[in-house]
Amino acid sequence: MTFLIESERRQSQLDFQASATEIEVGDCRDCPLPLSELLALHPGHPAVREVHEGGLTAVVYKVHALGRDWAVKRARTPCLVQNVDGQTSFLNEVQRRAEITALRAEPGGAGRFPGIVGTVYASLRHGVAVSPWISGTTVNTWDARRFQQVFETGRELLRAGFFEWDFSPGNLLDDGRQVWLFDFGYMYRFDPLRHFNSGGDGTTAPLCHLAERIESRHVFGTWLDQDPAEVLVSFRLAKSVALATYRQLHAELQADGATAQVLGWLAGIADGWERALAGDLHGLYLREGWRSHVMDLEDDLHGRTCTPKTLQRVDWLLDTVRTHHDALLAQGGLFDGDETRTRDSLIARYAAKRREAEGLQVRLAA
Repeated sequence: MTFLIESERRQSQLDFQASATEIEVGDCRDCPLPLSELLALHPGHPAVREVHEGGLTAVVYKVHALGRDWAVKRARTPCLVQNVDGQTSFLNEVQRRAEITALRAEPGGAGRFPGIVGTVYASLRHGVAVSPWISGTTVNTWDARRFQQVFETGRELLRAGFFEWDFSPGNLLDDGRQVWLFDFGYMYRFDPLRHFNSGGDGTTAPLCHLAERIESRHVFGTWLDQDPAEVLVSFRLAKSVALATYRQLHAELQADGATAQVLGWLAGIADGWERALAGDLHGLYLREGWRSHVMDLEDDLHGRTCTPKTLQRVDWLLDTVRTHHDALLAQGGLFDGDETRTRDSLIARYAAKRREAEGLQVRLAA
């Protein structure tokens, strides 16, 4: 497979989307209702049990047919995310569903990706994807099982050459037994033996990795609503699971022939966690909290998809720079030019970003 750098991938996706090329996964005859009926679904349809309109790129219908429940995802037209990755997210979703389905169909592949929802049918041109319905809840608190399952899903995806950028609350469900990832609109191909991720040229965004994506898109957001003492306990658990995952991933990539650059980068992250777990855990929490909240804030501003959670994140940043600026500097937690700014200039900078986020609020149904 040819792995494209980020700019090439975006242009390739735009070109593909502009063409008349179809991508289908599965057989529409396996759908719970005729395809024409699925494309005409509405809240008053007799098979529709629930409508979930909270997604920025798609609407999901819970459909009851053939004695069971199904998830029918319909692409939003237009997509509410106002950038190239948002506009091509459903194309990306169908491509990943096709590739994961093909890997599972290989000899011995049936048990692969146990935390990834299966695909009954998907069509790019019809803007529809059909999967079994997951009877679960969003992950609002974290325990060892949930951390382990999400990190295991991410590790297996990485080894297969998939980098998932969006472990957001709207993309994960826990059925009490398994945490499921069911959206692939921001999962891109990359070479795990040569690249850190699918951003830039593969090595120009070293801050972005599996644990960072899980924490930035989801975990640090849930911690905003919890008692600070409980958060540090949960943070220790998260870093312990992440450390074990990265040590395993390092060994696997080393056996697969990864470059010294990739192995050194991965080992450096894990070594830092190991030192913090034995020493200054709160310092690590400040550094990675700053990183995660800044990254997610910038994602929301860039996509013009801010929510009340965005405001909570920027409020955390403002409070932290007011009370822990020196600690952040000592930890090397400030980045992207923030390390050269004074405390007062950082307060002014993020207060301005808060005002910008207030003006970009997206209001969606639950």
